Amino acid sequence: MKLELRGHDHRYVVEQSMLALFPEERPVYGAVDPAADARWAIITVADCGDRCAVTTELGWDGKAAPFTQEVPLSGDDYAREGQRRRALGLSFFRAAKLVCGIAPAWGSLSGIRPAKVAAELLEKGLTPEQADRVLEETYFVTPRRRRLCLDAALAAEDAKRDLKPEEISLYVGIPFCPTRCAYCSFVSNSVEKSFHLVEPYLEALHREIDGAADMVKDLGLKVKSFYMGGGTPTTLTAEQMDRLLGKLNDAFDLGNTVEYTVEAGRPDTITAEKLAVLRRRGVDRLSVNPQSMDDRVLAAIGRRHTGDDIRAAMELVAREGFPHVNMDLIAGLPEDTPERFRRTLDEVIAFGTDNITVHTLSLKKGSRITLEGTRIPTVEEVAEMLDYADDTLRSAGFAPYYLYRQKYMSGSFENVGWCRPGGTGWYNIYIMEELHTILSLGAGGSTKLVDPKRNRIERAFNLKYPKEYIQRPEKCAANRAAFRAFYADMR
Repeated sequence: MKLELRGHDHRYVVEQSMLALFPEERPVYGAVDPAADARWAIITVADCGDRCAVTTELGWDGKAAPFTQEVPLSGDDYAREGQRRRALGLSFFRAAKLVCGIAPAWGSLSGIRPAKVAAELLEKGLTPEQADRVLEETYFVTPRRRRLCLDAALAAEDAKRDLKPEEISLYVGIPFCPTRCAYCSFVSNSVEKSFHLVEPYLEALHREIDGAADMVKDLGLKVKSFYMGGGTPTTLTAEQMDRLLGKLNDAFDLGNTVEYTVEAGRPDTITAEKLAVLRRRGVDRLSVNPQSMDDRVLAAIGRRHTGDDIRAAMELVAREGFPHVNMDLIAGLPEDTPERFRRTLDEVIAFGTDNITVHTLSLKKGSRITLEGTRIPTVEEVAEMLDYADDTLRSAGFAPYYLYRQKYMSGSFENVGWCRPGGTGWYNIYIMEELHTILSLGAGGSTKLVDPKRNRIERAFNLKYPKEYIQRPEKCAANRAAFRAFYADMR
């Protein structure tokens, strides 16, 4: 789709709106010629005092229509920018609705964090019922998605009330996996190809841990939650994991965290010896991510394990007695069907885990699914899977506590974390709703610095690839300097 922006450069918001409504389109920027271009949009943003007007003129295969959305502007620059972005999303949506008559499940909400919209309405004093009406009448969100949105916003309110200014969360990344899954575009290395990097990587990570821990102590900060992800952390050997967790426990005070989470994502990396190490070192929340229990689907996504391997791994997990266990599933994987997905979800619930995350397949540019053109379920089939998950999980005593959306998601749907009472994954809320600072260590780490009083967020990125991370420790040092400067400016 040809896109022309006038008076602004909100490319991300425009692209999110376009992908939500026209998932097969890709953006091409430049001057639009309605006589020559088949599919196009001209988006104009104009401020006039304390009001903003966004006009989208959209053309689609010979039909065209404009729509202007006006909104009041108030608050600081950060708040006003958010108001402009929402007006832009509404304008684009209403123009597309006029031309094509489409109405996606999330209506005009196009961002990563739809629950933030509901949270802001609740913070203004609206009741959940009043906020629901705004989501329906202003943003055109369907009933099922409105309920998800409000549930996640209420969970975020609970999490926010319990936070103290000096609290942060800590993330450690292990960018290695046994093999690369077909849907994956993360910076992760197959251990088969990069085994020689694991030990040097851990040595570099240990050094970064020491520097970060000294900084946290100097600034008087406390770790509220800990999360180790990847990649697949349990790709490490039991001895390597023992050394790493020992280093973390010695360097940071993790004794009073609300949760101590490690991803044991791939069942083919789980052993009794590794699980014993995790429990002995204080891990109280384990995440096992089968994505599917169906052998045909597992083979299609490049997993070298079967459903029986997942069942055996879960027996080991149950024996070790972890207080909280999460399992991740993906709706829309190659070779999956609504019936196969239903069987997977029913079996995962039967394992007795208190936390289940249901993702929607995101067709990332660097994934093998996208590169090879693998057949995947239709949008209608994915919708059937997600609707079944919503109804079934609620009936089994689960409630949604966080959600987010990504680019290129099938049907422009969502990822939802579900939990039984007491099973909330707090780190997920903190990072997704941007409630406080997340200090990220390791290759590909993205530290998110949050100043909630001034609505200010900054990011500091580690080098993406393990080899770069090992060879250039000065980047970690520069990120720590930026972290210190941010907190100095907060005081």
